[in-house]
Amino acid sequence: MAEKKAETGNKNAKKANLLDHSSIKHILDESVSEMVKSRGHVEDLRMSNIRLLIGTVIIVIALVAQFYKKKFPENRDFLIGCNLLYFFHVSMILDAGKYVVFNGVLQLIMYTKEKNAILFTYPPAGSVTSTGLVVSSKLPRFSDLYTLTIASADPKSISAGKTVELTKSVTQWFTKDGVLVEGLFWKDVEALVNDYAAEPKKKK
Repeated sequence: MAEKKAETGNKNAKKANLLDHSSIKHILDESVSEMVKSRGHVEDLRMSNIRLLIGTVIIVIALVAQFYKKKFPENRDFLIGCNLLYFFHVSMILDAGKYVVFNGVLQLIMYTKEKNAILFTYPPAGSVTSTGLVVSSKLPRFSDLYTLTIASADPKSISAGKTVELTKSVTQWFTKDGVLVEGLFWKDVEALVNDYAAEPKKKK
């Protein structure tokens, strides 16, 4: 790991376990979100709220099925109804209500809408653009290459910018002790945000 000057004594320094892929990605993703929002992009929580709503429905169905007052076979019709909600896992006796059809919907949303997204935003206040951003990241297992992508939340919009991408080794941003050198990282992220803003918009 390359040596860098960092304020390791700073209580607010972000430190990752360099042997833990998830820890590294979490620290970087968190810093990206902070940096983008510091540029006036307000986070769009609608997708998160939808996921929370569907998750709540899944839990309610699980609880109702688990604690239904009648036992099998008296509750057969009820179980059949619950089983019809199953998407991935169907059994004659409901088992903790897992993998209901709502879970399938949730997975579909995550696959088609979220994918690798870590942040959705609204357009900055006073901006001429009418679309927010979708910020996505990837850090494959057993790889040190972190890929950050910034795209329009509405690619079909006339004000949508061209997607921009940055791929760089995480060794460029961490000290050997796992402390994130935020100054270096923010500089790269800010440059990518500026690249997106500078890209020509779609013509009518």
